[in-house]
Amino acid sequence: MHGRTHERQIVADPAAAQSAARWRARDLEVLWHPCTQMREHPDILPLVPIERGDGAWLLGYDGRRYLDGVSSWWTNLHGHAEPRIAEAIARQARTLEQVILAGFSHAPAVELAERLLALAPRQAGRAPLARVFYADNGSAGVEVALKMAFHWFRNRGEPGRTKFVALENGYHGETLGALAVGDIPLYRRIYAPLLAEALFAPSPDAYLAAPGESAEACALRAADALADLFDRHPGEICALILEPRLQCAGGMRMHHPAYLRRVRELCDANGVFLIADEIATGFGRTGTMFACEQATLAGPGGQEGCVAPDLLCLSKGLTGGFLPLAAVLTTQSIYDGFLDDSRERAFLHSHSYTGNPLACAAALASLDIFGSDDVLVRNRATAARMAALAAPLAGHRHVADVRQAGMVVAFELTRDGARDTPFDAASRVGLHAYRAALARGVLLRPLGDVLYWMPPYCIDEAQLQLLASVTAEAIEEATACA
Repeated sequence: MHGRTHERQIVADPAAAQSAARWRARDLEVLWHPCTQMREHPDILPLVPIERGDGAWLLGYDGRRYLDGVSSWWTNLHGHAEPRIAEAIARQARTLEQVILAGFSHAPAVELAERLLALAPRQAGRAPLARVFYADNGSAGVEVALKMAFHWFRNRGEPGRTKFVALENGYHGETLGALAVGDIPLYRRIYAPLLAEALFAPSPDAYLAAPGESAEACALRAADALADLFDRHPGEICALILEPRLQCAGGMRMHHPAYLRRVRELCDANGVFLIADEIATGFGRTGTMFACEQATLAGPGGQEGCVAPDLLCLSKGLTGGFLPLAAVLTTQSIYDGFLDDSRERAFLHSHSYTGNPLACAAALASLDIFGSDDVLVRNRATAARMAALAAPLAGHRHVADVRQAGMVVAFELTRDGARDTPFDAASRVGLHAYRAALARGVLLRPLGDVLYWMPPYCIDEAQLQLLASVTAEAIEEATACA
């Protein structure tokens, strides 16, 4: 297994420090980094050139090791430089690296589609997901799903269904279509004049529960508000999009599975498609292969099955974190709605690298590891250990909430631990915690003042202990003077 180096962070030697400085200078001459105010590099926001990865570790040109506590933007599953995935990519590269998927096909794309459909959530009494459309990344996958939903209704003579419903505090990507169904002001506000109209329903976020209200009751209250929204817009809505169980970029806010059950019922009652954005929550991240599996519905004859969406968006961990790839799974009925002699009724969306063979090979290798390593069983044990290590932090006077969904643990930092007294934005507590953790050799990229753990699945006991101890130290240091 990767990650055999467990000792605490060491001080880099001068030669390594000079090497890192040279790479940093070269970077700042030519690169524009994502999700970054570039004026903050490198002084306020450290810039760390990474030479290579090994399991849960990132190894910098400065000679230091950094424990990847966030799976490199939630993508890495089995560890950096996982040799089985690397070899699968190399093997495929020696055979076929790319071919146009319009009018052509190849084995990795077909085999991956077959395996994804076999793994997809199944709901008793509902037709299974039956078709796969590939895209290049998560945002692009969301665009595909949105366009499919709108276009399907147009093809069947319902052009008035032009609106999408999304959740408050939700996030689905940065392209304009995906941004239109997102509700995080930091990302959305500037581009609002360019965005299509969306309807936003109250979030079922358990953190918003009233005093004494359970997470389930909070979720069902939000579902009642969603029902009212549907009633106010009859015949106008084509789809609802949500992240099941976990609003990731919204601060790792979590909700009870009862919400998804009710959403499925409401979508069916109103003739609206349900789009499940499992780009970050899929592939074991929340404890089951897909987060949708945690909500069950009774089918005909009393059979129970999990809630299944009409469109399922996958990316990030799809390739184990090696290459960009997205897949949108949908039903045969939606697919059939585009079959016609008219090209205008066809789904003409395309990406140059649709179904890239290298990315598909990586995804197939990742799925193989789920079987050979019994990943979901191992994750349950790891998640239990994460819960035990996180529990003491709930007692910190500036921690308002510690919450968990499988391999994700989040720490909500507020002044004196009160939910109604966040830290002043100017104090940048999250940034200070990030810097404190990085100095100790752990990557914890915060969401505002929310710290979280979302490590690669290969993380071991010593690394978990390091993650927990450094998080405690980072919270203490960041809140001491806030």
